[in-house]
Amino acid sequence: MPRRLDEFEIIARHFKPLAAKCEGAMGLSDDAAALRVGAGRELVVTADALVEGVHFLSNDPPDLIARKMLRVNLSDLAAKGATPTVYLMTLALGPAVDESWIASFANGLAKDQDEFGVSLAGGDTTATPGPTTLSVTAMGEVAQGRTLRRGGARDGDGIWVSGTIGDGALGLAAARGESLGLDADAERLLADRYRLPRPRVTLGPRLVGVAHAAMDVSDGLVGDLRHICDASGLGAEIEAARVPLSAAARVVLMHAPERLRDILTGGDDYEILFTAPVSQDGALTALAKETGTALTHIGTMVAGGGVTVRDAAGRALETGHGGYRHFGAPTIR
Repeated sequence: MPRRLDEFEIIARHFKPLAAKCEGAMGLSDDAAALRVGAGRELVVTADALVEGVHFLSNDPPDLIARKMLRVNLSDLAAKGATPTVYLMTLALGPAVDESWIASFANGLAKDQDEFGVSLAGGDTTATPGPTTLSVTAMGEVAQGRTLRRGGARDGDGIWVSGTIGDGALGLAAARGESLGLDADAERLLADRYRLPRPRVTLGPRLVGVAHAAMDVSDGLVGDLRHICDASGLGAEIEAARVPLSAAARVVLMHAPERLRDILTGGDDYEILFTAPVSQDGALTALAKETGTALTHIGTMVAGGGVTVRDAAGRALETGHGGYRHFGAPTIR
């Protein structure tokens, strides 16, 4: 039986040629397109789908599903340095979805539209025998030529990340009822981080002119850093001990050190991962204080390729493929 292509091979082989005449699509090598819209601005466009049983649990509250659907797209825009404006939405709703589910779903969207200053601009709604599948195409604006991309990292850049890492992966475990050795409040906190991402929409635009490369952490810290490496023609070295963790994640690691791999590769954190020259260290410290967002220097871009994670003794850790990939990973992420 022939080997099944993974998602990135499918894109490169079959869909990249379709985008060849669109300069702003960047060869489908990034999370979003950047289209010139005149008056010195670029329109940044991104799209993401959420599938029941893959990206959310069937019993998740519909208002939280809606907010996650929107927020994962806002996170992509933030990592491009763009300010979000409008979004399009496509819903393929399964047979278990009734009007009360839809009303709760819409209420969730209304809350986040108010919070993030975005509006629904159109879309499509249809029925499916299942599973329920949701998609958003979100748009934002950035100054022309200033869109942050994966491919701008330079040798010697510091590697930075916002917030904390690993709460998404651990939150999925908590939401599925796995024992993490935590009290009920801590497990609820982690599950909330999984169900309701916090897109860094204030931080992202402030990184324009400071960061060389950026993307959000959706498929895992190591896997997403590898995307930056591949697009930039460089390698990366990070120190596991410097990766920022929440108090709950630290307790989990005390009881189960083997969970470190989940934390580094599990995904669903929706923090911003970026590189910046050492000369910007002071500016980033000030930016963290101004925005109230923790920024942590976790490693360095180096010549070569791939991502190396080192322990406190300097030994390279085994992280496997380093991130979530569809087509070959049938379980929920």
